[in-house]
Amino acid sequence: MQLVVARIGRAHGIKGEVTVEVRTDEPELRLGPGAVLATEPASTGPLTIETGRVHSGRLLLRFEGVRDRTAAEALRNTLLIADVDPDEFPEDPEEFYDHQLMDLDVVLADGTEIGRITEITHLPSQDLFIVERPDGTEVMIPFVEEIVTEIDLEEQRAVITPPPGLIDESQAIVVSARDEEATAGDLTEGSAADSADAPGKDV
Repeated sequence: MQLVVARIGRAHGIKGEVTVEVRTDEPELRLGPGAVLATEPASTGPLTIETGRVHSGRLLLRFEGVRDRTAAEALRNTLLIADVDPDEFPEDPEEFYDHQLMDLDVVLADGTEIGRITEITHLPSQDLFIVERPDGTEVMIPFVEEIVTEIDLEEQRAVITPPPGLIDESQAIVVSARDEEATAGDLTEGSAADSADAPGKDV
């Protein structure tokens, strides 16, 4: 099983180092010195990691045979791919590999079907499930504990408790209208009390 574990960013310095966008929860294992990684495009690799270090919160890697800024810049946007045993699990029981999450059924806590996971997008701030709904449309579900409350690999499902509007736009409109009415009510009630230094309300 091949998994994307990082994407190469811009060159750093003049000695062949590159920044990388990490796409694995186990960078020490997947992106350590000596690791040999396939690439996309394939013609760029395989690449062997020679050194790695963290600088200003970013992981910097140097690959064997890449010795200057020009060679490093030529690797920009290359995906780094590791071979992973499909039966292997992360050490942390709360973490999962992408291939374990693909095609899981996404349901609400009451069992209502939302769709199935067709893609996982890794952003700097969080991961997103791309979920295909029964009607063919797609919805993005942030993979955060507050929303994705359970991953059950045996039952092949992900249980979610979405906030209003995440999966139902009409629900968001209703909630928004209620908020506006509440705000208007607060302003009306408070207008006569301003001179009495009534406490304000954060909006």
